[in-house]
Amino acid sequence: MKGYPYPMLNRPTMIWSKQTDEQFDLTVNDWIETIGESSPNWEDYDITILGVPLSKSSISTSAASENPDAMRRAWRSFRTYNLDEDIDLARLKAIDLGDVKQHATDIRYTHDQIQQAMVAMREQHPHTIPLTMGGDHSITAMLIKGWKLVHQNETIGILQLDTHFDLRDLADFGPANGTPIRQVIESHTVEGKHVHNIGLHGFFNSLELKNYADEHGVHYTTMKTVRKKGIHHIVQDALAQLEKTVDTIYLTVDMDVLDISCNPAAPAATPGGMRTEELCDAVQLAGEHPKVKAMDIVCLDPRKDVGEIGVKSAVHTMLSFITGVCKRKGIGRESS
Repeated sequence: MKGYPYPMLNRPTMIWSKQTDEQFDLTVNDWIETIGESSPNWEDYDITILGVPLSKSSISTSAASENPDAMRRAWRSFRTYNLDEDIDLARLKAIDLGDVKQHATDIRYTHDQIQQAMVAMREQHPHTIPLTMGGDHSITAMLIKGWKLVHQNETIGILQLDTHFDLRDLADFGPANGTPIRQVIESHTVEGKHVHNIGLHGFFNSLELKNYADEHGVHYTTMKTVRKKGIHHIVQDALAQLEKTVDTIYLTVDMDVLDISCNPAAPAATPGGMRTEELCDAVQLAGEHPKVKAMDIVCLDPRKDVGEIGVKSAVHTMLSFITGVCKRKGIGRESS
């Protein structure tokens, strides 16, 4: 393929190049390629990374728009080798496409740009796994709608790791970060019965939203149940149910699913959430599943962070998911 098929994107502002001839055990900064003046050979890539620096549609005050670049800065301190799994992520090829262009005031325009970015990714190089760095959670609805525009005959399911239902009424909030799951249900993009939300807890969801979830068949698992049964069991069960009924599973990770002690950077972080290792285990399991074909990480505000706890947790989450993708593809010691 020739040309740059992304008029809705700004190319990455951070351009780096490999400073070594080594092919593996690189820093993540050395491994993830960026788009320069010449167009890449798209067939070479396994992972396409997209930034969506949007927080104007957040219900709570948020600088989540700064998260994509914060993650890019933070991943310089990570290596591609995962000691826990004895896997080097550099056996896959990843490219950073840049950020979706934003409008200063028109959120709907920006949302359309996000949708078109997913359309371009699916039309131009459908063999890659899109991985999106948000931005607030409103972007998820646009990314899924973009997927559906290209794959109209597919049934889409959602694996959602979140403290909240995100089923708020659009009549009250518009297409905000508290509404993405309701948006895809009410637009008939995804059926409620194909949504599995893991991580809800405590005093942070209303009875009204629980009733809406029940009426539409949304599956949800509280953290109390997760702790009783274990994160592995819960995630594997959700994936097993989804794989029977959908063609594609979309993974969305709201970083407020983490306990506030593990992630002070999420605007809606709360006590009683997941531990970081539970989240990383969950996304790795998702990455291993062949029907999980896209992922996003949303709702992280670097301005609220303390010592990069939240941002580094987001990078670790992203790399854990890619570790799962490696295992899916049979990449490990036996393939070295």
